[in-house]
Amino acid sequence: MSSKPQSTSTSDNTNGNALQYFLLKSEPSDYSISDLQNDQTDEWNGIRNYQARNYLRSMKVNDRAFFYHSKASKPSLTGIVGTVRIARTAQPDMTAFDTKSEYYDAKCTKEDCKWSSVLVEYEQTFPVVLSLKELKDIAAKEPEGIIAGMGLLKQSRLSVVPLTFEEWGEVMRLIEAKIDAD
Repeated sequence: MSSKPQSTSTSDNTNGNALQYFLLKSEPSDYSISDLQNDQTDEWNGIRNYQARNYLRSMKVNDRAFFYHSKASKPSLTGIVGTVRIARTAQPDMTAFDTKSEYYDAKCTKEDCKWSSVLVEYEQTFPVVLSLKELKDIAAKEPEGIIAGMGLLKQSRLSVVPLTFEEWGEVMRLIEAKIDAD
């Protein structure tokens, strides 16, 4: 029996607007989907790229994101491993004020912090990994397809990437197909 990933509607955002979709990257040696499953919620902080920070700032409560393991111990484990829900909108990233943090920024003040974090809530871990290689292979076979346009493949260095509703749906379809094939 296969375990289907939970689907999502397009309009369960608390402000009545359509949901937004994102992909959040984390190195599993630093913080994995299993860590988030144990914690249930956590700050998505330490983002020190302005474009990624702006994407964090655009997030609304109930927006959804894929949890992506980057730089995993094996290439086959680098990829999309689950989903999270945005549980709180952006606020100043407290790691910017912590002199012991690798994300400390001496230029930040409580009144003017240029870095932000959001609170994410664990939703699910997929029983399979949709690997970066698989996504790249699909994009190469279908250069005009939905996957080929994903920010993950076009802006691969960003740790926070927006997705379209169509990209979210296509990734969910690919995960379901991979589960069915296993």
